[in-house]
Amino acid sequence: MAERVSLTLNGTLLSPPPTTTTTTMSSSLRSTTAASLLLRSSSSSSRSTLTLSASSSLSFVRSLVSSPRLSSSSSLSQKYRIASVNRSFNSTTAATKSSSSDPDQLKNAREDIKELLSTKFCHPILVRLGWHDAGTYNKNIKEWPQRGGANGSLRFDIELKHAANAGLVNALNLIKDIKEKYSGISYADLFQLASATAIEEAGGPKIPMKYGRVDASGPEDCPEEGRLPDAGPPSPATHLREVFYRMGLDDKDIVALSGAHTLGRSRPERSGWGKPETKYTKEGPGAPGGQSWTPEWLKFDNSYFKEIKEKRDEDLLVLPTDAAIFEDSSFKVYAEKYAADQDAFFKDYAVAHAKLSNLGAEFNPPEGIVI
Repeated sequence: MAERVSLTLNGTLLSPPPTTTTTTMSSSLRSTTAASLLLRSSSSSSRSTLTLSASSSLSFVRSLVSSPRLSSSSSLSQKYRIASVNRSFNSTTAATKSSSSDPDQLKNAREDIKELLSTKFCHPILVRLGWHDAGTYNKNIKEWPQRGGANGSLRFDIELKHAANAGLVNALNLIKDIKEKYSGISYADLFQLASATAIEEAGGPKIPMKYGRVDASGPEDCPEEGRLPDAGPPSPATHLREVFYRMGLDDKDIVALSGAHTLGRSRPERSGWGKPETKYTKEGPGAPGGQSWTPEWLKFDNSYFKEIKEKRDEDLLVLPTDAAIFEDSSFKVYAEKYAADQDAFFKDYAVAHAKLSNLGAEFNPPEGIVI
């Protein structure tokens, strides 16, 4: 929704992450441990700071990138990158409705994604990729793929150019080699596999995922622009409900998914939100800069709720849609619960993420594939 997992969950554009020297970690524990070690060694602050990610914010609920404040040079660069990646992604034959992902390839691709995460620290943007593909779902439209949702349509140029998807061309570039290696996986499944794996590898809960999503076949299947959330609407709580209720989600889902903003950062030159740099983002190994919602912005935990509640650190970002979860009486019940109980947050988040990942999807076989 915003460039960030602005559910991020949206917020900013992502520059292609530079290659780092860390190449051996593949498991969730290794990835999270490496991030923590690098954090401790690079920070001079009394608080832990995480400066590892080369990616931008999660941005699902923050279709921040819809901001008109994007610079013209940034827009030109974005158009070039989109054209380049689409020559690769659209060069293969689009999947037909009868296609289905191969279970063995899904398992192998998951391991490759873990390796990618351990070397590129691109967790936030991969979460955002899955969310933005699924988040266009409209429960009031019955026909597939017109109803939107997790159907892989985000790979097409027309949808990738939607303002709320700014920067996601970088996510496609990151997984391009994996898609080419595992041609038996649909784009829709790969996007959701990458998103769920990123959450788990950042220390989050195991997501009860299923696969077998069928791909939309062409650009004509892309939804119209405007279905993803904004970061700074006049009435944030009302806006969030309008967008997420349209998907069939409820207040608990909205708040739980908002917690994924514990990952990522926002860049003002790309989204119009946040600071150019803070004590938490000024150093690598990823591309430095931007403003995060939490100090350890590659660690999935309940710190987002704690930080939003306290608003004690000016170096941490609080958007209008963030503040709304403690200002709205219904949202606040869940936000307070998650700030106090990480286990409760993880339980509800896993359910909400899985629910989001299935929105609008056409499965083959109908019951899906569990790996």
